[in-house]
Amino acid sequence: MTDQARSAFISHEELSLPSRSSADVAPHIGKGARGLQDELRERWSPHDEEPEHEQRPDSSKAVQTGRIVRRSLRVVAGLAIIAVFGWMPLRAMWQASSVEAVVNSRLVTLRSPIDGQVFSHLDLSRQMGPVSEGALVLRIVNPRGDRMRLDELRRQLARLEIQRPNLSTKLDAVQAARQDLTRQAAQFRNGRILQLEARIAELQTSIEAAATRLEESTATVERASSLAKSGNVSSVELAHVTREQSVARQTELGARKRLEAAMVELAAARNGTFLGDSYNDRPSSVQREEEMRQRAEDLKADLAQVDAEINWLAGEIVSERTRYAERSEADITLPATGQVWEMMTSTGEDVRAGQPLLKILDCTQAVVTANVTERAYNRLQLGDQATFEPSDGGPAIEGTVTNLTGASGAPANLAINPDALNKEPYRVTVALPPVNAVANGCTVGRTGRVVFSGSGSKP
Repeated sequence: MTDQARSAFISHEELSLPSRSSADVAPHIGKGARGLQDELRERWSPHDEEPEHEQRPDSSKAVQTGRIVRRSLRVVAGLAIIAVFGWMPLRAMWQASSVEAVVNSRLVTLRSPIDGQVFSHLDLSRQMGPVSEGALVLRIVNPRGDRMRLDELRRQLARLEIQRPNLSTKLDAVQAARQDLTRQAAQFRNGRILQLEARIAELQTSIEAAATRLEESTATVERASSLAKSGNVSSVELAHVTREQSVARQTELGARKRLEAAMVELAAARNGTFLGDSYNDRPSSVQREEEMRQRAEDLKADLAQVDAEINWLAGEIVSERTRYAERSEADITLPATGQVWEMMTSTGEDVRAGQPLLKILDCTQAVVTANVTERAYNRLQLGDQATFEPSDGGPAIEGTVTNLTGASGAPANLAINPDALNKEPYRVTVALPPVNAVANGCTVGRTGRVVFSGSGSKP
């Protein structure tokens, strides 16, 4: 029983005893509270216990030693508590860390590439997690797309395709006529060659006859000359015989010249050139064959040009059809894995080219927006290493300081405006390593603390 309980019990016992005389009560009143406590301790303590002043000396020393040990243990425990709970504030004071920090991410604004009507291909109201890169989100359809150029190209192609068979038919006819004229020219050349060969043979015969007459006249002149010396032949007859010899010689010479001319004509005819006084160097069949050849070449060139234009128009039609499809329909896909942050249009709405449609949160490239004190800010440098420690006790993430805007409050294309952190005016941006957004999700808005450990942030 404690001293207070005993005192209360004694007081109650004393109140319950019969009334005492004033002489019995007076000593208790004079002793005061301590005296009453000492009296109660003596009255209720066991009789076999020794008074405190009668205890043995070795027992008193043991009690004092125990008290010293207990006091030492209490001091050590207090120092340990102070060391444990005081180290955290000291560590936070020595380290360069942020006052506030939040996981942030950049926004990607998707705009309409064409005019048209919006159709949604993804139920964004039921989409809870990130959307994979390349996923189709919206489709823009423009039923009033301009297709005048595509129609004009198709008309030109149809006109050329109609024109090509006509040119091909003309080319076939000209080539047939040319073949006929070529056959006629070949027949004429062969006939002319045979004619010249026959003339050459005739001239050779005439030359032989003229040579025979020349020999005969030469022999006659020789006989007449010998007879004229003897006076048996008159001079008139000798002159007549001499003249016949000269005519025979000239006849032979003329026949040989005509033979040379015939040989020249034969050689020219064999080479395709015809010589004569009553016609040109080429007969009409050869000339017409040449004209047909030229016309066939012109038709081939026209046909080749038509084919080239058809091929060009076919390629232009494919390109224009692709451009028309791009102008009439456009698929809006995600450029990166992310989460729809803001939908700026709705299904069935007419939009213009360049109008914002939605904003996507790029979940793969996360950053941490933090604000720090002026003292910590002045110790930071771009490229310093930093560690983001989430408030929920998750694993720490290593990063790098990429932007120091300070108190300027520079605007940034971020989901959470850096001005939302207003406990300190000095702002820092830390880039975190890329993450698998599909597996880890978007952690934008997650709070924590950034501890800077780069060379510029050392105390």
